[in-house]
Amino acid sequence: MNFRNRLFMAAAVLCACTGIAQAHQEAAEAASGPNPLAEKVRAANSRFLDVRAATAEGYAPIPCANGIAGGAMGIHYVNGQYLKDDKIDIARPEAVMYEPMADGTLKLVAVEYITSKGPASLEGQLFNFNSAPNRYGLGEFYELHVWAWKGNPTGTFADMNPKVSCEHAMAPSQ
Repeated sequence: MNFRNRLFMAAAVLCACTGIAQAHQEAAEAASGPNPLAEKVRAANSRFLDVRAATAEGYAPIPCANGIAGGAMGIHYVNGQYLKDDKIDIARPEAVMYEPMADGTLKLVAVEYITSKGPASLEGQLFNFNSAPNRYGLGEFYELHVWAWKGNPTGTFADMNPKVSCEHAMAPSQ
């Protein structure tokens, strides 16, 4: 077998293994049922299905966040007051995250809880620690994404979601 055929076979095996691993993870999540914290977050924050509710509550958009290795977080609508108070409240996330759609609408996909006090947790789920300096230009902080409205094959609490895209994000207007 020549080198090209061996390379093709290796790529095919890698793709098959990756697909099997992803299917196994999705099956395990389906077997264990919905995530209880994601259900609570969804119930406490469903008012944000309409982005106008977020803006009415003082949330303002920041540019769409793409992942370095793929996927995205979407457009964060951030509430500056909640960022400053360092409180963790399931019904008052510091950021509400939307995926920009091809028709110009925004679809709620997740929320993010952020605090500078830690280690932090919400209902027993530990937050991720971000040291400084970081790509956001912020000091050290703890954050927890909850993908309550769009499934995330990398996990309910992962930072990036490979199923989310910034492809249809509008360029900021001047």
